[in-house]
Amino acid sequence: MNARLDPSQSSVYLADTHAVTNVSRELCDYNSYSQDQALRQAVAREGAQWAEAELTAFGALTGSADYLEQGNLANRHLPEFDTHDRFGNRIDLVKYHPSYHRFMQTAVEHGLHSSPWTGPRSGAHVARAAGSYLHSQVEAGHGCPITMTFAAVPTLRLQPELAALWEPKITARVYDPRNVPVADKQGLTIGMAMTEKQGGSDVRSNSTHAYPLGQEGPGQAYELVGHKYFVSAPMCDAFLVLAQSRGGLSCFLLPRWRPDGSKNPMQILRLKKKMGNASNASSETELRGALAWMVGEEGRGVRNIIEMVSMTRFDCMVGSSSGMRMAVSQALHHCAHRSAFGALLTQQPLMQNVLADLALESEAAMTLTMRVARAMDHRDNEQEDLLVRLVTAVGKYWICKRTPGHAYEAMECIGGSGVMEDSMMPRLYREAPVNAIWEGSGNVQCLDVLRAMSKTPAVVDAFFAELQHSKGAHATLDRYVADLARDFGDRSDLEYRARDLVDRMALALQASLLVRHAPIFVGDAFCRSRLDQLGAHNYGALPRGVDTAAIIERATPRIG
Repeated sequence: MNARLDPSQSSVYLADTHAVTNVSRELCDYNSYSQDQALRQAVAREGAQWAEAELTAFGALTGSADYLEQGNLANRHLPEFDTHDRFGNRIDLVKYHPSYHRFMQTAVEHGLHSSPWTGPRSGAHVARAAGSYLHSQVEAGHGCPITMTFAAVPTLRLQPELAALWEPKITARVYDPRNVPVADKQGLTIGMAMTEKQGGSDVRSNSTHAYPLGQEGPGQAYELVGHKYFVSAPMCDAFLVLAQSRGGLSCFLLPRWRPDGSKNPMQILRLKKKMGNASNASSETELRGALAWMVGEEGRGVRNIIEMVSMTRFDCMVGSSSGMRMAVSQALHHCAHRSAFGALLTQQPLMQNVLADLALESEAAMTLTMRVARAMDHRDNEQEDLLVRLVTAVGKYWICKRTPGHAYEAMECIGGSGVMEDSMMPRLYREAPVNAIWEGSGNVQCLDVLRAMSKTPAVVDAFFAELQHSKGAHATLDRYVADLARDFGDRSDLEYRARDLVDRMALALQASLLVRHAPIFVGDAFCRSRLDQLGAHNYGALPRGVDTAAIIERATPRIG
């Protein structure tokens, strides 16, 4: 006999189907600096303890719900491009959402574009890297013009009279997004335009030509004619570009506006349709007699711009490490609130294996990045200078290469909700491959490592001297370094073996740093999982005996 429902209660009973239970909540309103033990320890260890208070305040901002939402908005409302105004005047104007401008303003006002140049001191690069690491976790796209502005200064200083005119406004903590001449602004941003259709990474094949307006040579005015296939952040106030002059491929500073207030004919053809880095516009441009000034020695354009490239590659390390940190933070937070099969996900052995492994990768990436930042602070020391020359390429290759797989695994920890566009995870996943491709792909980085070893053999000695600091601390690491040193002695088919060699260099460095500086349960787990196993390491394959609970506890951000 069927039971009857009380008619007065049946509609309420049938409609009450949406009890919200066993779900996570947004990771927000937390301090992304003070809740990151590994980062705080690295900042202190690498010489920027003096920045603790400022970074703590910055961490409160970057972890706040409002600021995190600004990151969503900046990527939901994409840049728009107008070639002309409504009266027919050529303007080449890219319009951004106010949220994007907010990130730019915050970055500039906190000196993420200039602080090591305006306030050089021990730890200056470390403090800036830590700030960029926190800021990029919220929104990555704005980091491109901030990075290029920061990186342009060493190259611009090769031409002192140009640096004297431009550097004060480049390094000023004033963000002015208006599309107006330089004379009308107090703060400027700088971009870079090297890539052409026919060459890509082979910039020596560039076909853009520079024609002198009078006297030739460094510091002199030229007009540039050519096609730049990939110009990121086209609303920057000026760009460092490469073009062929009479003496060969040279470096030039090209402004958006001429000194007389007229529009410089660097004309944007279109905005690129990118899968990631959506908030930041990238464009294809034509140079139709654009005014520019030669920077540095004629015919040495690649050498002159290489310091800028090195700086931007370092920031690729920062950005990818930052993406890893946010991805694993999202996964750890979710799994600390979600239950399945009778227990929280963070209490289940297989999920612990995956989460701890993701945390290890994230900490190793950040630790190597901050070590390179310290070396950048001490370029007057030969050992540190040699490390920067070699390890920037090693770290850029390895950390950026590891990020896409890391983002995917973090997304899988969250499950179906992590695939939804109202989550941060799809944005992190789309962003993940970008840094591996920009500023020189994986093969280019590996070839640059070989080039540095050939041109300056002392970089190899500096590399192994760095590894010697951890000798005797872990037997697996000692064996790994000995095998690597032996293989360095084999000079045959180096180019063919370059990826394997650079993979192992990166792992050896990360392991050495973690064994020296991280808790023993971190360093031991990294060595046993990365150095004892051959081939690519699959996340969630940590060996027996790893203290996954301790690793998870160390890495998990807490709200409140």
